[in-house]
Amino acid sequence: MKDLFDTPDSLDAPRDVVARDAFSREVMAENAVLLRGKALAFETDVLAALNAIIARAPFRRMITPGGFIMSVAMTNCGAAGWITDRTGYRYGRLDPDSGLPWPALPDCFVDLAGAAAREAGYPDFVPDACLINRYEPGARLSLHQDKNERDLSEPIVSVSLGLPATFQFGGLTRTAPVGRYVLRHGDVAVWGGRSRLCYHGVTALKDGEHEKLGRMRLNLTFRRAL
Repeated sequence: MKDLFDTPDSLDAPRDVVARDAFSREVMAENAVLLRGKALAFETDVLAALNAIIARAPFRRMITPGGFIMSVAMTNCGAAGWITDRTGYRYGRLDPDSGLPWPALPDCFVDLAGAAAREAGYPDFVPDACLINRYEPGARLSLHQDKNERDLSEPIVSVSLGLPATFQFGGLTRTAPVGRYVLRHGDVAVWGGRSRLCYHGVTALKDGEHEKLGRMRLNLTFRRAL
């Protein structure tokens, strides 16, 4: 199978990263930070691992309990994967399309999530699941809470790859004020503690061409699901 993502042996930092303050830290809310460029050191291994995961568990557009087809295509890896269908939202140990366990979490995924979590103040975080979202131009994710995980004391670690996107981060109610942050290739958002159940989402992705991923954005969200 042809690799979906360019994974040369050595990679320089993307030009847009060099041009900005690549490795800064921004506070989005209490217990919620944005780590600019944090994933760049893991990029080569992560893209190679993604090719292997997608070969075993291809992207698919899931159906919400209300019968709507999600504009964001998804797959998973780890001990469990996030699933939505007519019966509800949940985590499952098996890929419903193949009936097989989801691909295992690659070591580079665990290393990236752990490094970002430690820098954000969560030194003991070890993910057991990674949701992989593929955004193509026009795809969006409405404001929502991540609350299907069993232990809500564990943070969320969200890695952005590919085209830039506008991330919305609000409060504990849907009507709370919402901050907006442009996420670029290699940026990592981490939230937990008092912000663990904050509403968040992504506005419609603008068209463009990323030098490695093409006309898409990938989002890896690491959780402690079980």
